Amino acid sequence: MPLKRHVIGGVLMSGRSSLSKSRAILVAGTLALSLTAACSNFDPRAQGDLDSYSAEEIFQRGEYELERGQGDDAAYYFGEIERLYPYSEWAKRALIMQAFSYHRERDYPNSRAAAQRYIDFYPVDEDAAYAQYLLALSYYDQIDEVGRDQGLTSDALQALRVVIERYPDTEYARSSILKFDLAFDHLAAKEMEVGRYYLRRGHYAAASNRFRIVVEDFQTTSHTAEALHRLVEAYLSLGLTDEAQTAAAILGHNYQSTEWYQDSYALLTGRDLEVRDMGNNWLSAIYRQVVRGEWL
Repeated sequence: MPLKRHVIGGVLMSGRSSLSKSRAILVAGTLALSLTAACSNFDPRAQGDLDSYSAEEIFQRGEYELERGQGDDAAYYFGEIERLYPYSEWAKRALIMQAFSYHRERDYPNSRAAAQRYIDFYPVDEDAAYAQYLLALSYYDQIDEVGRDQGLTSDALQALRVVIERYPDTEYARSSILKFDLAFDHLAAKEMEVGRYYLRRGHYAAASNRFRIVVEDFQTTSHTAEALHRLVEAYLSLGLTDEAQTAAAILGHNYQSTEWYQDSYALLTGRDLEVRDMGNNWLSAIYRQVVRGEWL
């Protein structure tokens, strides 16, 4: 049977998992009608009100609240199953649904806590991959504009890597690879932003250090070409012509058709300098490895 995939609230869910079997009720168009009467007597905060209901009935109430867009109430009901029926199959399913409900409400700390409990209690269950994916999303979905602190981006990268390495054959791994690349690019963008800030203010040594990080640690991102050009600018301003020429040589070899190379070429030729590997510096080592294939 081919693997089916559902997208609920922007979160991938496997069609083969026990969780997705319960999703059939959620995605069915008749759910609200079928559960309204059964759930109308629930008082979510009444002391002992849920004790007379079965785990399945409370689970259905949680799904009903999700259908109504009440993620907080849904998370409460799923949590009550864990409390009232802690060793049941419904408790296991409710725990992953609680993590999902919190995530949909953007309550990321609670979503992460529920997902981590699922991983701790059921590490080999078929929904453990989804729990790990939710945990990663609890960081990833908080990545905002580049100017913010990037600690969450680093946390997201670490959690996404776990999904990719631990569950390589799942759809969650495939989705995590895409998100990992975007988050990785995001970190490089932060280094570029800081480097440009220093460059504009004439702090050329500090700027070159930031651009060097991009070239050495984020060379697979979309920012490498600009980083090499900015190195040309910074090193020329510092009088380090060997480094500037070598940076342009690497740029020309890998990104000759870009505006960044054209700008670097103009800067160097305007000072009667050539685009070529010069001297013995960190960029020369990269040039020998990347252009000449001399891995040292």
